[in-house]
Parts: sequence; structure tokens; C-alpha cells
Amino acid sequence: MKHFHSNHDSQETTARAGPAFLRSPAKRRRIVLTLLFLAALGVAVGFIPVGGTKVARNDFSKNETEVTAMNLSSYSKDRPKKSLHLLFIHHSTGGQLMADFGQDNGQSCIYQTNANGGGLRALLQKEGYIVHEASYDSEVGDKTDIFDWPRKFKEMMDKVLLCDHQNTYFKDGTKNQIVVFKSCFPQNDFVGIGQEPGNPSGPDLTVANAKAAYDSLLPEFAKYPETLFVAMTAPPLVGHLEPEPLWKHLARVILRRTRTKPSTAGHLARQFNNWLKSEKGWLSTYDRKNVVVFDYYDILTDYGKSNYAEFPSGNGNDSHPNTVGNTKAALVFLPFLNQVVRRAGLE
Repeated sequence: MKHFHSNHDSQETTARAGPAFLRSPAKRRRIVLTLLFLAALGVAVGFIPVGGTKVARNDFSKNETEVTAMNLSSYSKDRPKKSLHLLFIHHSTGGQLMADFGQDNGQSCIYQTNANGGGLRALLQKEGYIVHEASYDSEVGDKTDIFDWPRKFKEMMDKVLLCDHQNTYFKDGTKNQIVVFKSCFPQNDFVGIGQEPGNPSGPDLTVANAKAAYDSLLPEFAKYPETLFVAMTAPPLVGHLEPEPLWKHLARVILRRTRTKPSTAGHLARQFNNWLKSEKGWLSTYDRKNVVVFDYYDILTDYGKSNYAEFPSGNGNDSHPNTVGNTKAALVFLPFLNQVVRRAGLE
């Protein structure tokens, strides 16, 4: 007996098998590859940089840079008569400042050589300083934002003074006689003036909060009059907003959030760093001589040509100072350090 399939049965079988163009393995493979390509393209488009603005180089008032800093003229710039242990707590820009110029060679931002190298370590060692460093991947060096310093110096001072290198500590009674500490350039990306007296814990990076954080350090530093604390200002930002990924830009538009204009951030950075170094600012009521400020920020603006990085790296788009800027800063820091060592009575 012959069996006949109805058209309905045939259509049902075809429907279960799927459309004709999907029954071919080769065609299915092409479709999958096409879908993967489109998905990858979508991701790539999402990361296309958009936006970014520049500011005029003269977008600041000259009187912003007119501030009287600590007078060190009565102290010799010659090398100290004895060797002193110096700890530098830093991240990437500090590591590059310390490094010799050359191909990148180092770990955890403690470089022997770097393309942005300023050669400060070698200069310090030549003057007789015994140099120690703490950076990423260490207890002492891990967190260096402005709001991290109060907790670090209040709760970890013993480790700071005993730090030899990263997580290695002195066990023979040696202590660091000089502690240099520095935040990185994002800490000049102020969002506003804020309200006095400010909160030393932040979290908003306002000028008022940053001042409160530094003010809270002085009672801790006063407990260690035989230790010299050198606050190094953070390097300036490049004078524009970096382009951001398309997805991030769209998210900000949807959430109605704006980015801080570079002109605003530059003015605020200048205001804060001037306050740090001014004789009428941070240290105006501090009666000891064991705390000083080295204005790395001002040097890298080329002493007030603007409020922004005059020695950027990465074709002018990277706030990490280039080797010219770092070398310039290193050559200024050395005689400054020799003077403040004498002022503090360490010699």
C-alpha cells in the first residue's frame, strides 16, 4: 500500500527544520560570523572617543601666580654634611620623576628608567641622600589621593618612618629622616570651591575639602619634630578635556551630568596649590620647621604660563610630565631640599 504525505505534513516538516537558508551549515556559519562581527562593531563604536575641549592658554589671570612662598634664602644650597634617609611616597608621576631617562624599566611605578625620566633619584644619591620608595602594591604607598593622607599619617606613621622599600621595613633602628609625599595629577581636577571648613575625608574634591585634609596633617607632623615632611604638589592637568568613549558620553547625556570645564579646574588647582605654598596659607600658623611645600605644579606650568601642563607627554594629551619637565623639576628640587634640611635642623 502506498502512503501519501499531505501538503500539510510537508509544510509542518519544513517548519520544524527551519527556513531553507538555515538548513545549510555553510550559510548558518556565515550568519553567525556576521552577527558576531556586528556585535563587535557595536562594541567598538561604543568606545569611539568623542568630545574633548581645549582652553585658551591665556585663560587665567596673572595675579593667580603672584604668591609669596617660604623664604629660604638664608640657607645654603650645598649638600648636607651627613647622609640622610629619604622616603618618597608616590605613584606614576613620582616614579617617572625619580627615574633616569630611557626605556621603561621598573615595577609598581618604581622605575629605574622611563621615557619621562627626570633623573631625581640619581641626583639625590649623588648629594648623599639614601633614597627609599613606596608606591603601588605596598602598604605605605598604595593610596596617595589627598583624602588618603590623613589616615595614612595618623594610622601608619610608624610604617612610614620604617619603610625601606615597598613592603620591606628597617629592623636595625634606622628611620627615615625625610618623608616626601605626592598625589597624582587627577587630584588637581577640582569640582568646585566647596564650603569652609571642609571635610578632610571628602569625598568631593573641592578646594575646601582638600584644605581640610592638609590642615588635619599638621597635628600629626608636629609629633615628629625630628622628621622633615615635604609635601609635593600634584602635577597640572593638560589644558583640555580628554575625549571620552561614546558609551560614556551617552550615559552622561541621559543622566544629565556634565564634566568639569578645564578652565574651572585650572583656576581651582592654582588656588589650592598657591594656598599650600603661600606664607599666608597652609603653614602660616604652624610654628615648627619640619614641614615644607615643594611646588611641582607651578614648575610644570612653566611658572605660570597657564594653569595647565606646559610639559605634557603623549603628543600633548597626557598629563604625565615629559622628560623635559621632570628634569627641570628635579634640578630645582635638589637645592630646595638641601635648604629645607638645614631649616629643619637635620644637618
